[in-house]
Amino acid sequence: MSNTQTEELKTVEGGWLRERRTPSLSDVYRSVKLEKDVGTDGAGLSFRRFFAFVGPGFLIAVGYMDPGNWATSIAGGSKFGYALLFVVMLSNIMAIVLQALCARLAVASGRDLAQACRDGYPRWMAWPLWLFAEVAIIATDVAEVIGTAIGLQLLFGIPLTIGIILTALDVFLVLLLQRLGFRYLESFVISLLAVIAVSFAIQIALAKPVWSNVLLGFAPNADLLRNPDMLYLALGIIGATVMPHNLYLHSAIVQTRAWGKTDADKREALTYATIDSTAALMFALLINASILILAAAAYNAAGRTDVAELADAHALLTPLLGSAIAPTLFGLALLACGLNSTVTATLAGQVVMEGFIDLRIAPWMRRLVTRAIAIIPAAGVTIWYGPQDTAKLLVFSQVILSLQLPFAIIPLLQFTANKRKMGNLVAPRLLSFAAALIALLIIALNTKMLFDIVRGG
Repeated sequence: MSNTQTEELKTVEGGWLRERRTPSLSDVYRSVKLEKDVGTDGAGLSFRRFFAFVGPGFLIAVGYMDPGNWATSIAGGSKFGYALLFVVMLSNIMAIVLQALCARLAVASGRDLAQACRDGYPRWMAWPLWLFAEVAIIATDVAEVIGTAIGLQLLFGIPLTIGIILTALDVFLVLLLQRLGFRYLESFVISLLAVIAVSFAIQIALAKPVWSNVLLGFAPNADLLRNPDMLYLALGIIGATVMPHNLYLHSAIVQTRAWGKTDADKREALTYATIDSTAALMFALLINASILILAAAAYNAAGRTDVAELADAHALLTPLLGSAIAPTLFGLALLACGLNSTVTATLAGQVVMEGFIDLRIAPWMRRLVTRAIAIIPAAGVTIWYGPQDTAKLLVFSQVILSLQLPFAIIPLLQFTANKRKMGNLVAPRLLSFAAALIALLIIALNTKMLFDIVRGG
């Protein structure tokens, strides 16, 4: 056996194959200090302590309402009315479970998911997982490039091709926010989320949906398995909601908080981090549902079942809702989503590269390379086919994300269920079982979709 193979089989403390190295995002690692409440003994829940943990969950929530969600939700609401609201809710439940496991992995092992794959698997397994993660980030970036460019076009009249190229400059925004401090970056993201929420609240009020039909839309629908078109959009919604790069990102940015080393400190950190992500994802559910409800109430109810392009959706709001402000709010929310997604994708790309292969390059260089790879297909489709086919690329990118999900979920499930690696914070069996069902459901839906595509030609 070679020295390399011997090294691969060597087990270090905690059942890992390799020692933990420099953390990802090392410039912000443990940078948010936690102060004990005056007059408390540290027992029970403390609002002041919890507030110090609020932030990472909302950065993760951004990925659950990015421009890719808009494409799938608008197409689903336009074509099938409120029927896919159940899928939106199911995706959100999946997200809550999986992000809770991400926080647990980070707190218990001190590793993000990319580092865990590097340290927990032989290299012949870790390298393909890294490639899959990079593909997922590129697919995410494609959605952000198109969404941000469309937002610029709708608000300022910038041609789509020019807008796509301009998105490469967003790296400087992210670098500026990181230099100011991680809390500033989180505040920027939360402020844009507030803009998105207000925009959709006004648009929903103008659309006047039938709320009884909205409630029925949250019930399971057997047509999901019988209708290939509905299944394709459902997978797109799952791919747009439970995003692979969010699993890597959350397990890294949770570690920006400087919790203590004792089991009690870690349990407290896990409790607060889980509450933070759950609350943020419930907010994301409201936004995702609002997008689909708006599409169903404005387009499907008017007989427009073919609306899929974001530009078409924007243009139809005025005649259908009878309000000139609705399109402006639509474009503003879309641009805010694109900018927010830029921040999280930048961080996720850095986590994946540093975590898997311990390669540390200048963040601006890493971002420009990733964004350039995403710009090529987005600009190519826009130039060759015209803006009318961007929605197809958006939906396809979300299906690609759905296909990549098992390669992130299965390692996450395996690590968090391993007591040697997780110690006293090993995932409860019920939580691991729920995550396993989620993985099996996604794999089954992906298999069904691919079978339908092959059978269809």
